[in-house]
Amino acid sequence: MIANPWKFVSLATAVGLCLFTGTAWAGVFNPETFTLKNGMDVVVVNNPRVPVVTHMVWYRVGSADEGPGESGIAHFLEHLMFKGTKARKPGEFSEIVARNGGRENAFTSHDYTAYYQTIAVDRLETVMALEADRMTNLVITPNEVEPERQVVLEERRSRTDNNPGAILGEHVNASLFLNHPYRNPIIGWEHDIKALDINRILAFYKRFYRPNNAILVVAGDMTAAKLRPLAEKYYGVIPVGAPVARSRAKEPPQKSARRVVHRDKRVRQPSWRRTFVAPGLLWGDNQHSYPLEVLADIVGSGASSRLYRKLVVDSKLAVSAGAYYSGDDRGPGRFVFYASPRGDVSMPALEKAMEAEIAEFRATGVTADELKRAKGRMLAEAIYARDSLSGGARSLGSALAVGISVAEVEAWPERIAAVTRDQITAAARATFDVRRSVTGLLLPEGAP
Repeated sequence: MIANPWKFVSLATAVGLCLFTGTAWAGVFNPETFTLKNGMDVVVVNNPRVPVVTHMVWYRVGSADEGPGESGIAHFLEHLMFKGTKARKPGEFSEIVARNGGRENAFTSHDYTAYYQTIAVDRLETVMALEADRMTNLVITPNEVEPERQVVLEERRSRTDNNPGAILGEHVNASLFLNHPYRNPIIGWEHDIKALDINRILAFYKRFYRPNNAILVVAGDMTAAKLRPLAEKYYGVIPVGAPVARSRAKEPPQKSARRVVHRDKRVRQPSWRRTFVAPGLLWGDNQHSYPLEVLADIVGSGASSRLYRKLVVDSKLAVSAGAYYSGDDRGPGRFVFYASPRGDVSMPALEKAMEAEIAEFRATGVTADELKRAKGRMLAEAIYARDSLSGGARSLGSALAVGISVAEVEAWPERIAAVTRDQITAAARATFDVRRSVTGLLLPEGAP
């Protein structure tokens, strides 16, 4: 999941830092919005530089909505959505998009599933008709499920089972969340993928795939006035479904630090990470969310960050070091510190150094200069995000899909600009309690 909505575009960090002090922001993407009679939300981000649009449909359902024994069903269904409908043969959807010069794909997260096409604006109506058709008319058979099951299993083998770091990450998540469904991998556990049957998949589809649980986002050479009649023609005629009721397990208070060690003969470079359960915009003490974003940039974002300078450049204990924060999920957020030791540096020595750095900024916070530079970098990203055709569609779609408003997305620069040093210190002290963390070690086989 994207932790920071502006990370879709590259950043020239030194540009225009003087623009941000006292600047009144008029939003980032300045979208137009409306809602169809059947409850489907619509967002339009006008970017008329080229006659192209990115068309996205987001469903408010992800792996965290799966029931017992259903891990991976949301992602499995994403694959099956490219099969046939009552009006289209299997594979015809992708053939039509390609024939019209478009590109398409889809992705699943803990909280949402999204499908998108990038295509010439004069072919937008074609992909809208296709996407609306498969919202309610999907047809899948056992003959299509079984081959796709093997595709999903191979994806799991290649991305997780053959990657020691991914294996460690999976076990860290399973340890980090005691009860919350974020503990399960988005792709699913292998035994669950093998056991999913067509009836459960279709029941999941019928429960969550409906217009009042979906968001249409179109970005590019388009306006709301032009899009509204098309949206009403293709999506507005789909009958409204029953309201979707979520019932997710709650995360209890955490009182014990945990450690996960994964040894693997394929590991050539050991690594260390510590993951804290953190507040987010929609979970926990959300006043800490924006300060944690700024803190992550200061201590762990790139070669100019505090951790990189101190551990890689100055002390030469590590070959890499950093941190990142994810706080825009529907459920608990995460703040992660990571490093890899240099040469003969022992893992205990590296861990001691990392803990000392965490303790330092937890105790003393950040400097005024660090805060100024971080705000400059982050606010510059908001400016450059406007140039991206798909960036606005992804940022706004993912926000709305989890329950963050368009107004909150548009206010992001103001929220970041208002963060203070005292707020960052308070956020660090509230978040970095080792009892609410998991430390993960990735080591070569046989390492002590």
